[in-house]
Amino acid sequence: QVQLVESGGGLVRPGGSLRLTCKASGNIDSIWAIGWYRQAPGKQRELVASVARPNNPYYPNAMKGRFTISRDNSENSVYLQMSRLRPEDTAVYYCNHQLQPRGPWDAAWGQGTPVPVSS
Repeated sequence: QVQLVESGGGLVRPGGSLRLTCKASGNIDSIWAIGWYRQAPGKQRELVASVARPNNPYYPNAMKGRFTISRDNSENSVYLQMSRLRPEDTAVYYCNHQLQPRGPWDAAWGQGTPVPVSS
């Protein structure tokens, strides 16, 4: 069972950029998709972006334009580049994986990496 660890979060000013890293404990070649989710205080967790094998990104409509997801199988990592950040992007960001197309996302969640956007 692969485990994912998030990193790269931190305080950023509005308008700034940040790159998050999701590092897997093992080979991700066989994993269908890896996604970035976020959970803001008092809100439900929501999908930010996902990338399916070999490197096909998906963004919900509300997330298009400022987020870019990429997958590097040689590094067993998935990255989320965030730009023009807004205070409403403040959340804890998590990654998760989906083993098969249309399969469930893993039931276990990691610690996440917090991203406060504030001046």
